[in-house]
Amino acid sequence: MPTKKLPNKPTSRKSVTPKATPPNGQYSFEQTYPTITEWINERGWIEIGDQDDFNNGAFIRALDPGGMVWEAELDHSSLDDALHDLEKGLKKWHEKNG
Repeated sequence: MPTKKLPNKPTSRKSVTPKATPPNGQYSFEQTYPTITEWINERGWIEIGDQDDFNNGAFIRALDPGGMVWEAELDHSSLDDALHDLEKGLKKWHEKNG
């Protein structure tokens, strides 16, 4: 039986382009969280979920090739609360670090 070759993974990440507000009036992720969108497209990545190495019970953090740059200090009541906290945290980080 012939082996099926898997496609090569892309070497660069695809940039997320903000889109206009959908007809239903709801905002896109990019409009709601512009700093997170910029972070993912240009600087690093985020991790969401219960991780063994999250030291304080938080479930969201931002990293770049140098390591962790932001981690939630609190447990959040919802994913939306966590994302808003991350958005604020990355804005503060960006103001301080450029």
